[in-house]
Amino acid sequence: MKPPRNGAPHSVRLIGGIWKRSKLPVADKPGLRPTPDRVRETLFNWLGQDLSGWHCLDAFAGSGALGFEAASRGADFSLLLEHDGELARSLRASAARLGTSTVRVEVADALQWMAHATPNQFDLVLLDPPFDSRLLERAIALAAPLARVGGFLYVESRAPVVSLAPGFERWRSGRAGAVRFGLLRRTG
Repeated sequence: MKPPRNGAPHSVRLIGGIWKRSKLPVADKPGLRPTPDRVRETLFNWLGQDLSGWHCLDAFAGSGALGFEAASRGADFSLLLEHDGELARSLRASAARLGTSTVRVEVADALQWMAHATPNQFDLVLLDPPFDSRLLERAIALAAPLARVGGFLYVESRAPVVSLAPGFERWRSGRAGAVRFGLLRRTG
């Protein structure tokens, strides 16, 4: 998704669940590139449309599209981490507009937060760091202990994920243009 030329905010729409077709604002910020509709649709087809009872972490929230998609599909709890205060305020405003108490937004550096988080607390950890950063492998290593057995790590990047965290298997993967994405499942 290309940012608008005039620098004005644009939006991304949720594609499923109770908030289907709801729009989330997307600020014109360097490195902010929401997960494309087609990729989100594939991801939630893989996971199933009903995430009731799930606890989800959107570690590099940005627009919040992934975390809000999970909540829209019934996740009991979606934690969105965003280090940019302006983006975090926008995410909180979206949660308020949608009237949800299942989405919580924290202003935090995702890597630092995950390094100190309690293990085994999430069914789904969404890892979509800034596209041209080199954060994904470190993020996978820090996120792996946070996923419950049977839980998932979703990874999205320009390059395919080469190394897996111990105790994880490659469950599904795909490609859409320059975006490579996949699910890693915790087996033990």
